[in-house]
Amino acid sequence: MKGLLDKMRVSFADPIQYQLVLNGEPQIKMNELIGKEIELAWTGKIVCSNCGKQTKNSFGQGFCYPCFQSAPQAAPCIINPELCKAHLGEGRDVEWEEKHHNQPHVVYLAASDTVKVGVTRAEQKMTRWMDQGASQAIVLAETANRYEAGMIEVALKSMMTDKTNWQRMLKNEINEDIDLVDEKGRVEDFLPFDMRDFVSMDDTIISLSYPVEKYPVKVKSVSFDKTPIIRGKLVGIKGQYLIFEDESVLNIRKHTSYEIEFSHD
Repeated sequence: MKGLLDKMRVSFADPIQYQLVLNGEPQIKMNELIGKEIELAWTGKIVCSNCGKQTKNSFGQGFCYPCFQSAPQAAPCIINPELCKAHLGEGRDVEWEEKHHNQPHVVYLAASDTVKVGVTRAEQKMTRWMDQGASQAIVLAETANRYEAGMIEVALKSMMTDKTNWQRMLKNEINEDIDLVDEKGRVEDFLPFDMRDFVSMDDTIISLSYPVEKYPVKVKSVSFDKTPIIRGKLVGIKGQYLIFEDESVLNIRKHTSYEIEFSHD
């Protein structure tokens, strides 16, 4: 089966269900292939996810360079939400910004080896947590737009990270002592008074489990750029990573817009 890769489709279950997406459609139920040999072979082609033109290199997970510089999906506020101006009616594409960024957002706390703070659109929070490989998550604050959520995240960066340690996440190094309700209370006390009104009353902790038979002891990241044909026994999936028996891992999301041929035994 051949097509352009996109990030895997995730569905909340115990464990989380994954589907490999080719040409924009979920094609292969990956959970069913755990324990089997699979092969992903890059054809050498990368097609920009925005304009559809072939590109020599992928920028910002699937864009050609001109689109990386101009597309709203690659705007600086994707990484730094505090830079968002959608609520002011400004942006690379005002209509797109209105639909995606001038919408309710949440600031969340996610637990793995440590506590991470993050921002996402309210309606996609579950997808975000699954994509990041979080073991648990809780909503900290609810805001009217991306900018407000970004400002809260910035206020907390001095006390906790906003990055996922992907190697520890893939080795399943989880700090069992983390209590997200306690962390939420501690964070609320740290926030400036004008931001405390955004704090959510919902203290529900969401626990996430992943389809993994064996976690790697040492993690070896592989990519199509260096290894065009990646083959091995699939032993697990976590976040947007495939985990192989030889402890190599492949970040599917990183290879968005790569054309691959997929096969399995």
